[in-house]
Amino acid sequence: MKKIATILVMLCAFPAAARADSWSGYRIPETGTSVDIPSSIFTEQAGRPDGYGMQYRTSDGRADLTVQAVPNDGSSPAAFLARKNPPPGITYKRITPRFFVVSSTRGGKIWYDRCNFGRRYVHCVLINYPAAEKRQWDALVTRVSRTLSGG
Repeated sequence: MKKIATILVMLCAFPAAARADSWSGYRIPETGTSVDIPSSIFTEQAGRPDGYGMQYRTSDGRADLTVQAVPNDGSSPAAFLARKNPPPGITYKRITPRFFVVSSTRGGKIWYDRCNFGRRYVHCVLINYPAAEKRQWDALVTRVSRTLSGG
């Protein structure tokens, strides 16, 4: 009976793991980068990335999100991505003249990167989360991705 109760508690925790009860708009004033962030999930600041922006993580450290903007040196999305030397085994890649999205699994986590290209800046969001919770994170990642924009 105790084992069943433990399993039920674990199963109930998974859907809540990526359910956002509240969202906040995050904006980088210097670059005009903006994105909706599930503030009820990413509750802790975790430092600053290169360029402009902020890194966040969940209170238990199992997932993180970075909003970042870097100067656009005129590179195409394909050239910019190639220069970043992404790890092998990308499972999803979409490159257009205005943005790229790449995603894969590494070390039990899904990593997801999207960068939109503006005239002056490249506006990016990077999310890492447990692969075992993929279904629970799908809608959240989609909303974050779709709301990313740049000034």
